[in-house]
Amino acid sequence: MTNPNHLPIPELFVSADAARALKDEAGAMPSWDLTPRQICDLELLMNGGFNPLKGFLTEADYDNVVENMRLASGALWPIPITLDVSETFAEGVEPGTDIALRDQEGVILAIMSVTDKWVPNKAREAEKVFGADDLAHPAVNYLHNVAGPVYLGGPIKGLQAPTHYDFRARRNTPNELRAMFKKLNWQRVVVFQTRNPLHRAHQELTFRAAREAQANLMIHPVVGMTKPGDVDHFTRVRCYEAVLDKYPAATTTLSLLNLAMRMAGPREAVWHGLIRKNHGATHFIVGRDHAGPGKNSAGVDFYGPYDAQELFKQHQDEIGVEMVDFKHMVYVQEKAQYYPANEVPEGCTVLDISGTELRRRLREGLEIPEWFSFPEVVAQLRRTSPPRAKQGFTVFFTGLSGSGKSTVANALMVKLIEMGGRPVTLLDGDVVRKHLSSELGFSKEHRDINIKRIGYVASEITKNGGIAICAPIAPYAATRRAVREMVEAGGAFVEVHVATPLEECERRDRKGLYKLAREGKIKEFTGISDPYEEPANPELRIDTSHIDVDGAAHQVLLKLESMGLIGPA
Repeated sequence: MTNPNHLPIPELFVSADAARALKDEAGAMPSWDLTPRQICDLELLMNGGFNPLKGFLTEADYDNVVENMRLASGALWPIPITLDVSETFAEGVEPGTDIALRDQEGVILAIMSVTDKWVPNKAREAEKVFGADDLAHPAVNYLHNVAGPVYLGGPIKGLQAPTHYDFRARRNTPNELRAMFKKLNWQRVVVFQTRNPLHRAHQELTFRAAREAQANLMIHPVVGMTKPGDVDHFTRVRCYEAVLDKYPAATTTLSLLNLAMRMAGPREAVWHGLIRKNHGATHFIVGRDHAGPGKNSAGVDFYGPYDAQELFKQHQDEIGVEMVDFKHMVYVQEKAQYYPANEVPEGCTVLDISGTELRRRLREGLEIPEWFSFPEVVAQLRRTSPPRAKQGFTVFFTGLSGSGKSTVANALMVKLIEMGGRPVTLLDGDVVRKHLSSELGFSKEHRDINIKRIGYVASEITKNGGIAICAPIAPYAATRRAVREMVEAGGAFVEVHVATPLEECERRDRKGLYKLAREGKIKEFTGISDPYEEPANPELRIDTSHIDVDGAAHQVLLKLESMGLIGPA
């Protein structure tokens, strides 16, 4: 009898002839340029990874998924897959309209027949799906501050898959994997989900999981969008490939999953199970705090350590994939091998290195012992994570007009150039306005665009080993967070809040701007008619009403030294 996991599953691609005809028709349709997250979602819709979905959720499906983890049909589905768009685009689209979905180069990937258009209750979505409407959760922050305000739903016709130029031999569709498992006669396949590099404990864990399940092993890392601050997928895949030969060749495979994670903990674990079922898995390893985003704004973990395992177990039969619970593996010094934490022989010494400690050792160029990780993996990590003193970084000053940001930034620039070693670029608010953003006004939308342009340039400087110093007002916390995430993908981000009081800024007022704002001649002026959202946890806070410019710049140098970014100041 044929294993059901070897049978093909439905895809949403049309025939080559139909695709050509639809591409011709698409010229007259409204076009939506997909965001990176939407491209990930669309790819898994089209290739069957999100089966049984036939497109982006309708309003009825969305409501049911948010409330009950089920589609309107009753089928289990825990995460909303929605096409969020801008108000401007939504105004030109009504149910009954066909729209062309394009990648960021304008290549048409699919046609969507819009059946539903609605404005969601995002606070409710956050509470139900992620457990809290808390901006400390990366997906809740995305929901409120990145995603569009209007949702469109409806079925899609796939014309072509997104193009990937990296690791092409490792990118398999669900049906490609099912066909491979059938050819190799793999009847049982246990999947290991990861968004981190593999170390020796992971290898031991996956060995044991495959042995317990009497199954072959597929390492199936996420290479779409993961948590901000994660190791980039290029480095991670090189790490996976470096350790693949540590596994028996005939029993293990590596395939990449272009999934945009939501870090939704228990719901995400169920979602991952359904996706892996579509990819031909029979067993799935669910970890402690699986897909957890870390701590909430009160400093407490968003989800309990075993919440994901418990929810998965409740729905295991319906998912159609058996859970293998993740054992926390620790190294026992006296035995020179790994044991599950609850099976350590009495009186033995346990050695462990946390993720935080690993990052510290990489940052400071310290030894990483062979019992913890493979030399090949450490070599790859050191290539992209050199010691901090050799990395690029961004110093981002924020504060009210007249607080002293630009003056201190200039002094810092001179001191860093004097020290030498890395190129230094100052991105001052006024200078950027002149050269990069001359067409922008001072509305909230335009100010956000201006700050994100500064962030983009700073991130490129940082990624390439330079030092960027930014000195805009940057009044909005969400925009500063977006810049932090851009920069931290390539190096360190140091936020300096120049916390000079409003009265002192107004007293200085060299340009006479506060006076004009008080008279109502300048609208939306930060600190007078528009809010300034103070940073909650900047790396440094200085008040230039109590310290001279040289002293303020020196404080920043001392902070950079304490973070390991420069030598002794």
